[in-house]
Amino acid sequence: MSDDAQQPTSASGAAERRSAPDADVVEICRDLIRIDTTNFGEDREGPGERDAAEYVAGLLSEAGLEPQVFEAEHRRTSVVARWEGSDPDADPLLVHGHLDVVPAMAADWSVDPFAGEIKDGCLWGRGAVDMKDFDAMVLSVLRARARDGRPPRRPVVLAFTADEEAGSRKGAHWLVDKHPELLAGCTEAVGEVGGFSLTVRDDLRLYPVQTAEKGMAWMRLRARGTAGHGSMRNDDNSVTELAAAVARIGAHKWPTRLTPSVRAFLAEASEALGVDLDPDSGDVESTLTRLGTVSRMIGATLSNTANPTMLDAGYKANVIPGEATATIDGRFVPGGDEEFLATIDELIGDKVTREMLNYDVAPETEFAGQLVEAMKSSLVAEDPQGRAVPYLMSGGTDGKAWSRLGMRCFGFAPLKLPADLDFVGMFHGIDERVPTDALEFGARVLDRFLDQA
Repeated sequence: MSDDAQQPTSASGAAERRSAPDADVVEICRDLIRIDTTNFGEDREGPGERDAAEYVAGLLSEAGLEPQVFEAEHRRTSVVARWEGSDPDADPLLVHGHLDVVPAMAADWSVDPFAGEIKDGCLWGRGAVDMKDFDAMVLSVLRARARDGRPPRRPVVLAFTADEEAGSRKGAHWLVDKHPELLAGCTEAVGEVGGFSLTVRDDLRLYPVQTAEKGMAWMRLRARGTAGHGSMRNDDNSVTELAAAVARIGAHKWPTRLTPSVRAFLAEASEALGVDLDPDSGDVESTLTRLGTVSRMIGATLSNTANPTMLDAGYKANVIPGEATATIDGRFVPGGDEEFLATIDELIGDKVTREMLNYDVAPETEFAGQLVEAMKSSLVAEDPQGRAVPYLMSGGTDGKAWSRLGMRCFGFAPLKLPADLDFVGMFHGIDERVPTDALEFGARVLDRFLDQA
């Protein structure tokens, strides 16, 4: 830990002893990982977020806050609390993290995904980076500041939500619909996914801050045909029609569509790499590979995408079914929704219909303002070789819900990572893990950020 984070100087010149903001972060993250909050989606009931929400509410209460616990459905639990700031006239800042995690198949892992094991300098487990790490940072910083009587500069609304991994309908969206008064006055929000380091060279690390995220269009395609015996000719086969539509979607080459956030990232990456990332050259993605595995995420932001993910048809080998369905994970860039849907309709043709399973917006904001300056300075204070840059995230977050209330949403969960760690692969991946020193780094950055935000 840096000395100035431990012992700032008072107006009289004497060194003030402060509680370490990173003191509890590893243990809190470990505790959260050990609480199974698997979200299986609509088709299968899971344990819910209740136990984790009660754990979080307990820590908030110990810190002197008055948490409120809400359930959209049985055990689908979110927690909200207000943390008063030293400047009561400032607009409140929303700091949010979700409590649910995607499923983990224990047989695929080298450790128990819910044991919170520490080995090789990392904390392992489902949720270690998505996103119980940031939840733990927030709670560790809160506890340290509560011990010292140090409020943040501006009021902070803390929200720990359910159901983010299935589209936030039972979490953030539910809170916006049912309890918008809890978020009154919040003009900006900070959560996942951003603030993690990309090592360009020994003296430069980029820290992408999410300023935009792609929209979501999860769709079910349905083809209907004439059922019959599998030995007969059939020119109205639902499986054939569906398979052709799915193949067209899977093979489609989406045109490049660059948003302001992507152009800003490419400009920063061009300078850092010492190359000209011309978006019209057709060679951007190959150059981005020099940034490591994150190039997969960045590459997905250069255009709309649509990936077939599920197929369902038939019930017996010798029966041609009358219906076949497929699921498509569609993502569109900010401003690209109309083009995306028109293209999908063209690709599926006249004999296949689509229904929307989950559709949500693609928010985008500027990489400017006091909040952004606070991110930049707090990162550089802990990593002088670091530089914050904006980027568009290929996935989605609770920010989609908060943006409905007019908030500017950012992804800023700071982590200083080893250059060889496949961090992008940790999201929803096998053997998800986060370095313990990166957790501590993040807590220190967040502590500085709350003084300036």
